[in-house]
Amino acid sequence: MKAYERFLNYVTVHTASSDDSSTVPTTARQFDLAKMLVSELREIGITDAEVNDKCYVYGHIPATPGYEDRPAIGFIAHMDTIPDFSGENVKPRLIENYDGGEIVLGTSGRSITPEQFPHLNKLIGRTLIVTDGTTVLGGDDKAGVAEIMTAAERIIAENIPHGRLSIGFTPDEEVGSGADNFDVEKFGADFAYTVDGGCEGEIEYENFNAYGAKVKINGFNIHPGDAKNKMVNALLVAMELNAMLPDETPANTEGYEGFFHLCDMNGSVEHAEMTYILRDHSEEIMTARKATLIHAAKVLNEKYGKDTVELYMKEQYRNMTEKIKPCMHLIDNAISVAESLGIEARVQPIRGGTDGARLSFMGLPCPNLGTGDFACHGPYEHVTVEGMDLCTEMILGLVKKYAE
Repeated sequence: MKAYERFLNYVTVHTASSDDSSTVPTTARQFDLAKMLVSELREIGITDAEVNDKCYVYGHIPATPGYEDRPAIGFIAHMDTIPDFSGENVKPRLIENYDGGEIVLGTSGRSITPEQFPHLNKLIGRTLIVTDGTTVLGGDDKAGVAEIMTAAERIIAENIPHGRLSIGFTPDEEVGSGADNFDVEKFGADFAYTVDGGCEGEIEYENFNAYGAKVKINGFNIHPGDAKNKMVNALLVAMELNAMLPDETPANTEGYEGFFHLCDMNGSVEHAEMTYILRDHSEEIMTARKATLIHAAKVLNEKYGKDTVELYMKEQYRNMTEKIKPCMHLIDNAISVAESLGIEARVQPIRGGTDGARLSFMGLPCPNLGTGDFACHGPYEHVTVEGMDLCTEMILGLVKKYAE
């Protein structure tokens, strides 16, 4: 079975995680795909495949006889989709021999155009998989899941020589907890790759340092006719706080540039809440970003009164580069494999994070590979059949490389 055929099955399974849940996994529906994957892994010959009570799927392919001394390599992808755009009732559609024009997404009123997405010009002639405009597609990261599954099937069916191989599928990556309960010892790999990126050929080992921030603003409400020098409008204080931050937002930054991202704001005159994510590749600049937010809260409390602004910050993940640099063979080998396949190798920073960033600090160096997915986290998401095939070949190439 080809990767895209598996993918078309996986995306119809609703696996969105939840920001508001304290359970593990955050949604029970993620077990639906996990159990499907365990069944498929066993069918292709991975007899120890299992899903545990926290929805982590593990499986292993023992080393080919005579290759037991080769490094144990793992491949990891996540099963969940984002919680803040629908992943239910996904209706994927294939567009064969794409002509480079506008792609109308069902009756949603949305479309994908080369003006919005210039990379479409490089996809002319390929077979695209798109949504109907009402859901995400789920390429992030069911494309990675499908590619790992397809590579595993071929390794066994074609008797490709290899060292010990580990396969892992995680829940809850999209809400930042995908690595929380990952059993590195059980996984049993010396090194691994997450297959959770964009275009085929992407190779990533630098990611953002990440913090989440919650701001609670306590106003004072009184009849507006008698409010002179008394009222403190929490909503206006929230706007004032945001105006004190640099104009460094996701829409204004790229590459290694970090940002402050206001994700949510709600409230009333009496009480308001804001949530931010802070991102930067530089640990030093991240320290300055945190200090900027702390200073803004301090200034507003001096202006409006103690505890008007309550600020809470929490580290989410760190830049994995310090853990990958001692293992640069992971990057060098990925570049070599990409070039051997005629794929443009694109070593670039991740403007986000992956399970691999957390796992690298848990003792499993784990850079990231592309999946052939574009415009994830929204209705414009699309992958190509050809891109998925190339990403599958990347996995197979790495398995062969580490067996040499």
